[in-house]
Amino acid sequence: TRLQGDWSSDVCSSDLMRHRVVTYSSEATFHALADPTRRALLDLLRQGSQPAGQIASAFPVSRPAISKHLRLLRRAHLVQEHRQGRHRVYQLNPESLKIVDSWLEPYRVFWRANLTSLKKFVETEYARESQSGLQSSRAHEADSGRKRKE
Repeated sequence: TRLQGDWSSDVCSSDLMRHRVVTYSSEATFHALADPTRRALLDLLRQGSQPAGQIASAFPVSRPAISKHLRLLRRAHLVQEHRQGRHRVYQLNPESLKIVDSWLEPYRVFWRANLTSLKKFVETEYARESQSGLQSSRAHEADSGRKRKE
């Protein structure tokens, strides 16, 4: 199993995967983020560092369950742990979320381009319908005016 590797030298049928660098840290990051409780833990830690006991009291599950979630987040480098006296204090490590941001960027580009195209299409159709409606309205008014004169 490879910790880090450049797939460009491997024989791979997918062009998409051929140029990707795969690391355990990115796998661990996505695995950690897949769980709603762990995402909630990260949301909680966005507010600042907190001791494990305080974190655990914010959730309806057992302390050992929260400890396991925190351990997995720590292994994925999404949180950092340090000791303050007898307490383990956890804080968010936003640096490791850059992996997710990098992975999402091509999708942002894709959606920006597609939403821009959709906007242009809708605006063009709206202008066409507005123009068509205006011409229809004028024709109706002209037709009504002729009928009144007769």
